[in-house]
Amino acid sequence: MEGKRITQKSLKEYEIFLIQEEKSRATVEKYMRELQILSAFLGGAKVSKQKILEYRERLIRSYQPKTVNAKLSAVNSYLEFTGCQTCTVKLLKIQRQAFIDEERELSEQEYRRLLMAARNRPNLRLYYVILTICGTGIRVSELRFITVEALKCGRVQIHLKGKDRTILLPKKLKKKLRTYVNNQGIQSGPIFQTRTGKPLDRSNICHEMKAICEEAGVDKTKVFPHNLRHLFARCFYAVEKNLALLADILGHSSIETTRIYVAEGIRKQERIIKKMRLIV
Repeated sequence: MEGKRITQKSLKEYEIFLIQEEKSRATVEKYMRELQILSAFLGGAKVSKQKILEYRERLIRSYQPKTVNAKLSAVNSYLEFTGCQTCTVKLLKIQRQAFIDEERELSEQEYRRLLMAARNRPNLRLYYVILTICGTGIRVSELRFITVEALKCGRVQIHLKGKDRTILLPKKLKKKLRTYVNNQGIQSGPIFQTRTGKPLDRSNICHEMKAICEEAGVDKTKVFPHNLRHLFARCFYAVEKNLALLADILGHSSIETTRIYVAEGIRKQERIIKKMRLIV
């Protein structure tokens, strides 16, 4: 591949490869978007190690390390697929933080205000969506597995990214969802649907969540489905400090990912250090 250009044909072949590898639609779209950005950066020039290194430096100047690595992962994956392993570059080394950025995390109080705002809307679908994601810890892409059939048995079988796991629906949530299903007249399939009967996707949910931020008095930068998953993880860990169990529930392959979800806030870490009384 070294010395060749990125072409629409190679991009299409790579997209098909990702789909066959059973990558989620969101992952496929993200990777293809990153490659289009790389292609624009190259401006028709041939791919080379030097060019990819220059691209990495440009990313470093514009993005946080975690974002840079996410973008480079897409680039490296494409280069390996096209037989250009010699052009791949190393990801940035990031030391795991012992604390979270509280300004970006959704608090339990903010979550409850969002729920109240969603409950005041004529269409209660968003209320039940927020309740379900935060009550189970599922990914927004897994919401389609919450079906009428799953509701009847109280268990949700999730098959995603080549992995299977079972999620239990809390009794209180089941009762609420039954009410919603009965009121909507949904007989089978995904509980959360669009007007045309298709499962809700990430863009639908994000748009609706942002629309209630002002009424809920919550910063829009904090409001997106994945933060509900983070809140579930933190609340679960506060009650049951079992990282291995939490990793299984969240569907994490690595317990290190779960650690990030339950990292303590900066203010709490500061209080702990103050109690140690080592700074005199």
